[in-house]
Amino acid sequence: MKIILKIIKWIGKFIGSILLLVIVSGLGYRLFSSKPVPPGKLVDVNGTELHIRAEGKKNNFPTVILEAGANSHTDMLHWIAEGLKKNMRVVRYDREGKWFSESSKDSITSEFYAYQLHELLEKSGEKPPYILVGHSMGGVYTRIFRDLYPNEVIGMVFLDSSHPEQWKRLEQKELIPNSQINFFKIIAVLSDLGLRGVYNKIVSPKPKNDGLPQECHIRNFNLASSSGKVYRRNLKENSINDDIFLRAGRSSSLDSLPVLVFTATEQYEERQKERYRNSGIDPDEQVQLWFDMQKELKELSTNGQQFVIDASHGSIITKKENAEKINREIIIMAKKIEKRNK
Repeated sequence: MKIILKIIKWIGKFIGSILLLVIVSGLGYRLFSSKPVPPGKLVDVNGTELHIRAEGKKNNFPTVILEAGANSHTDMLHWIAEGLKKNMRVVRYDREGKWFSESSKDSITSEFYAYQLHELLEKSGEKPPYILVGHSMGGVYTRIFRDLYPNEVIGMVFLDSSHPEQWKRLEQKELIPNSQINFFKIIAVLSDLGLRGVYNKIVSPKPKNDGLPQECHIRNFNLASSSGKVYRRNLKENSINDDIFLRAGRSSSLDSLPVLVFTATEQYEERQKERYRNSGIDPDEQVQLWFDMQKELKELSTNGQQFVIDASHGSIITKKENAEKINREIIIMAKKIEKRNK
């Protein structure tokens, strides 16, 4: 019996030593690794520093405001910004708590982000009129902004945009499935401790091959490795998503505002399709529902156009060739607006 207790005690010390070594390694990473540098600038908006990237010369064209999706950031819009900034002013930013933006201590309401963006644009010296471009959930945020500031928005572009009724009409009922919420919380703690950074240093995971420049993914890797705020922000956005959809749904009409809708052909990966089939759900029916909702976005305006791009929900913006198709239509829209306003 004494031998067994000694073995258990030795195993306990061994495990404790390993845990201590892991924690010390993580803290060392946090203390001594170089901190990611924001590619844009930080602007104080009511006590919260927001990350904004404004590029391109101001001219007679409207300024384009790019709004990223729920779990996304400004680098995901790289090719859209790169293609447009040669012709017009392009602004992209990160909502509070996302990427390089600080988390706000204010109470988050369904209109909070629109007010915050408006203040950010004013503080940064940007002036309307604006063309709002939103990818995924970004399209929902742009609808709220336009509803609050209709005289400042002169055109809208939806990039495989979310729809206010999608949780009611599709099988997926939330941004983050309930089964993954605890995983996100654990990853956030591991990132805070620097352990994810240590893991990445050892394993050196390869960045995604989704068409974006590798530097974009490396920057995101480094930021997510040094802090858990990225994951907590995703959970926060998930918790207020229903309120955001409800508010966006109240902006039911865009009158005759110029509107472009770009829809991706592929909504689900094969593994997602397989899960649907195993649950008795027809994935093709889900795709058709998505196309129906995309058409409804176009019909928000009597001056709407829809384009279908052979891409996935992500690659519609991350692949340069897809971004070029989108940018070409945005530039045509800008030229028509400029000509009309002469």
